[in-house]
Amino acid sequence: MVGTDSLRGKELRKILEMRNFPLEDIEFYDPDVEEEYSKLTQFRGEPKVIHHLEKDSLRSADLVFLAADKKVNREYGALANTQDFQAIDLSGAFNSEESVPVVVAGVNDELITKKPFALIANPHPVTVVLSHIFQIVIKKFGISRAVSFILQPVSAFEEFGIEELADQSYCLLSSESLSKKVFSEQIAFNILSHTEKADDDGFSSAENQIQAELQRVLPVHDFPLFLSIIQAPVFYTYSIMTFLEVKRKTDIQGMKDAFRKHPLFDLSLPTRSSPISVAGKEKIFIGQIKREKNFPNGFWVWTVADNLILGSALNALEIAEKFLSRPSS
Repeated sequence: MVGTDSLRGKELRKILEMRNFPLEDIEFYDPDVEEEYSKLTQFRGEPKVIHHLEKDSLRSADLVFLAADKKVNREYGALANTQDFQAIDLSGAFNSEESVPVVVAGVNDELITKKPFALIANPHPVTVVLSHIFQIVIKKFGISRAVSFILQPVSAFEEFGIEELADQSYCLLSSESLSKKVFSEQIAFNILSHTEKADDDGFSSAENQIQAELQRVLPVHDFPLFLSIIQAPVFYTYSIMTFLEVKRKTDIQGMKDAFRKHPLFDLSLPTRSSPISVAGKEKIFIGQIKREKNFPNGFWVWTVADNLILGSALNALEIAEKFLSRPSS
């Protein structure tokens, strides 16, 4: 694993510890480590050294989880072909490259079994959530169009976003001046319409990334999709309100039943599907479903999912399991 102490790396390490993943051995690397034995971690109750990362560090590995930042992941992910290891990038460093497949486990992971790839891209967390939602609704009812409003957590900006929200919250309650480094405007107790530089049409790179990834991931995506990201003052989890216009008639109970049959979805918190109650959990939580009275084929579906667990670490782990289940050539 590269990037052991990143937010994604920490969650991935926890999931690897809890799951019965077939590991003979695992080594940890961090580009910030300069001296051997200067940084330690634990894995399944055993102490592990976090090694300094060098060009040949990954050469003997079977599978590499790239959980560092985009710059580091791009540098070392590019070595997968020449050094004969397989890698899963969790940072989005390769997501725009057509030669690198973007994979959502359970949606389009058959790609891995059809053709060997040295490098796989883990998609944006919102791509993971929406692709599962759309896949179920497409199969059961069909979709004419969809609109998604996405409330983004500050952890989308790594530890820097979390620290800024925490620091600003403390400063406001203590009547101290605020520091703004990650967000151009105050994020504590506030909502921002945008946080990144927009293109000529007003959309951010993240919004464009999600649209492009969904086009690649979904086997059938012949309906118009409109989406917009709103920055929320929460630490973890994406909350998404999606309007779905379906092709075949159903009601609220029919929509619930479609999601309930899929093990990845949880409908047990209909009134409490919120960032606080969902953070740290491995499923996509469906909250309230509303049907438009004057437009009976239109439904609003509220979903909440942990971006670091379900949207990153868990998907990467399931991609790795798919890797290992491939028949030997």
